[in-house]
Amino acid sequence: MGVKLEVFRMTIYLTFPVAMFWIANQAGWFEDYVIQRKRELWPPENEDKRQELEEFKERIRKQREEKLLRAAQQRS
Repeated sequence: MGVKLEVFRMTIYLTFPVAMFWIANQAGWFEDYVIQRKRELWPPENEDKRQELEEFKERIRKQREEKLLRAAQQRS
């Protein structure tokens, strides 16, 4: 009985990784699932939003520089 259990466990240990490899390498599955999910999580960039983000980052950078400049002037 112990030998049958070990053969069964060895079969599971070998079958699972091979099955996962086979499933992950199916081109249709990859396109349907992985690429679709990537597009949902990271949609293509909108140029208007990108420009708005760059402007926001620039405003924050300027505010930080002005704050540091005022702090340096007050210490002097």
